[in-house]
Amino acid sequence: MIPIPLPLKDDRRKSDRSDGAAAWSGRPPDEQVPVSALLESGKVRLNTLVGLRWLAVAGQTLTIMLVYFGLGFPLELVLCLGIIGASVALNVALSLRFPPTRRLTDTEAASYLAFDVVQLSALLMLTGGLQNPFALLFLAPATISATTLSLRSTLIVCGLTMVGIALISLAPWPLPWYPGESFVLPELYMIGHTVALILGVGFTAGYAWRVSAETNRMSRALAATQFVLAREQKLSALGGLAAAAAHELGTPLGTIAVTAKELERELGQDSAHAEDLALIRDQAKRCREILMRLAQSSDAEDAHYSRLSLPALLEEIAEPHSGFGVAIAISARPAPGAAEDREPQIWRRPEILYGLGNLLENAVDFARADVRFDARWTDGEISIEIRDDGPGFSQEIMDLLGEPYVTTRGSDGRIDPPYHDPDGHQGMGLGFFIAKTLIERTGGQVSFGNVGAEGTLPEGALVRVLWPRSAIEARRPEG
Repeated sequence: MIPIPLPLKDDRRKSDRSDGAAAWSGRPPDEQVPVSALLESGKVRLNTLVGLRWLAVAGQTLTIMLVYFGLGFPLELVLCLGIIGASVALNVALSLRFPPTRRLTDTEAASYLAFDVVQLSALLMLTGGLQNPFALLFLAPATISATTLSLRSTLIVCGLTMVGIALISLAPWPLPWYPGESFVLPELYMIGHTVALILGVGFTAGYAWRVSAETNRMSRALAATQFVLAREQKLSALGGLAAAAAHELGTPLGTIAVTAKELERELGQDSAHAEDLALIRDQAKRCREILMRLAQSSDAEDAHYSRLSLPALLEEIAEPHSGFGVAIAISARPAPGAAEDREPQIWRRPEILYGLGNLLENAVDFARADVRFDARWTDGEISIEIRDDGPGFSQEIMDLLGEPYVTTRGSDGRIDPPYHDPDGHQGMGLGFFIAKTLIERTGGQVSFGNVGAEGTLPEGALVRVLWPRSAIEARRPEG
């Protein structure tokens, strides 16, 4: 299980910024919540495995009865029913002992699947071994394990399944057949059938595990992305909440001020409480002034601060990453041939701020001395490029960038030793995935590359973000 830190920023900060992620999330480093733990804890419900086992019991019982009574084939009926009864007993015991909604641990689920493998092996042993066409059912426990359990548990279940296949290939009991006749497949065919089943278990389980692992990684990364976005949207909504609070508190504060003034008039200036009443009235007035400024500030934010010019957007994003020994050069101008040279006004959306902020932070982390943060616009598009003079992206993972848990910089010797992360941390690429996902939510497209001539050592990384202008521009109201 790979823990996912909740902060948006990549886990590759330099040593003097190692606490930035914890500060951003509002939690100390030792209290970061692993999203994967929330998603993977108890992936299988007891009711699911019990239900599948009841289905197997019904199918096995029906088949045994049909073969013995319907077709009249001889078989060890009592032993077969006893083996099926073991599954019934286990299901009844589990149903009485635990609630059906109980989530099984990885070890518990693996143990129950191992029981199913042993039970199926014993039943097939009595009914012809691998000559029995139902030997194909060996694939079921291995596939379930591969899609729901850890790699270690999957290897154990698959190993046990392969051992079971090998053992029942030596089954002394023949395949039930018409009385007085026998059905025996050629030995060479049975050897091939045994090998095919063992390979089939391994291939099917491996394929299912790989697909399930990719799905789980994507789910965890999307969960972290949703958490980040929800938190930032919540913070963005605090301004409106403050304005509402200011309006709501204005009335009771006004009542306090009026009451204090009336008491002051009734008691007179010579009263022992006159000074206290004057203080109450003054403080109530002061509170109302503070709330008024707060409300006006929130209204101003709604009207103006929610949008800002493209150069101001770049400056706001770059400000937290300045002062760490890397110069950030910002430029924003129309692209050559653009008919409109007016600076676009951009909606101040959390997705844009934190998506671009994460990409810029990555560039600062790996830059030797300089980072360029450039914006260009045309009549229909707005593009932003982030370039650094660091080692660049490794060619092996260039096509995988933006996927979760892909390290963004190579460690194959092309990064000079002075520019390794001081903590030796290579990162998981989750930050890039979150940044790319957030930006794509706003209608943008993210591409990655290296600066430098083709076939030579890369001279820095290049990240380009392109939006349709209409997707993020805040148009000024007419008039």
